[in-house]
Amino acid sequence: MIPILSLPELSTDDGLAELGVAVRETGFFLLRDHGVPADLQAEVLRQADLFFDLPVASKAEVAIEKTPHYRGWARAGLESLDETRPEVDTKESFNIGYDLAADDPRVVAGEPFRGVNQWPDLPGFRETMLAYYDACQGLGLRVLSALARDLGLPADHFDALFEEPLSALRVLRYPPASGAQGEIGAGAHTDYGAITLLLTDGEGGLQVRPRGGDWADVPHIEGAYVVNIGDCLMRWTNDIYVSTPHRVLPPKRVRRSVAFFTEANPDAVVAALPGTGEPKYPPIRAADYLASRLKATYAPKAS
Repeated sequence: MIPILSLPELSTDDGLAELGVAVRETGFFLLRDHGVPADLQAEVLRQADLFFDLPVASKAEVAIEKTPHYRGWARAGLESLDETRPEVDTKESFNIGYDLAADDPRVVAGEPFRGVNQWPDLPGFRETMLAYYDACQGLGLRVLSALARDLGLPADHFDALFEEPLSALRVLRYPPASGAQGEIGAGAHTDYGAITLLLTDGEGGLQVRPRGGDWADVPHIEGAYVVNIGDCLMRWTNDIYVSTPHRVLPPKRVRRSVAFFTEANPDAVVAALPGTGEPKYPPIRAADYLASRLKATYAPKAS
């Protein structure tokens, strides 16, 4: 059972206790009353539809292969989230990172994950995506504040570590199932970062597999976010929190979703937080950890 929480509840003792159970047992919860405007959510989905409906040649002009910074269009079949299986994902996506100008010193220096975003020639697309990015980054910090309090840390513990983040916004479209053997919308995986905020359009397909359990459908609440713990935060909490496998089955109809991966600053050191016990993992920079995970996602599959 995936708990349903509201953001205001997380400031209460009871709400914080429910959050603590959710992130330790399933690693997933639904979040209502989060403050992200419904009209902004709707506009993000509308703009995503406009982009995905473009001709392939137009989308290819902003292909993710054109930059080493994982920004732009990822065509169907490019990614394989389940590293243990030969099938590639049927989804296509468009990825946006922390927005920097071309003359930013970090961009000029070629720092990993510090490139410029690629933008299609669509009126309002860039403005909408950046407004949504900022809204979700703010929401992510509010959730992290509650998680810090759950861990017995100051509420602002994570603030300075997420000021210029590796966070990524990804709009996705899954085609209807074709019936091909082994077909998968998004292969079984755990997310890489701290927390994920997922907006869905209500079309089914998303499933989660809790520890020791079977695959189960994730319920949909209009406008609510599916929130889950990522591997980086699991490592940061010394495995107190759980990052849980999930997947997307080929849907009956076109499925659209918007994922926001809340990530730390590149130089943030991920090491066992105070009060979490003897460290199970060596310290690592957030950028180095993310690079290792993305490399596996985009590695070619053996034919």
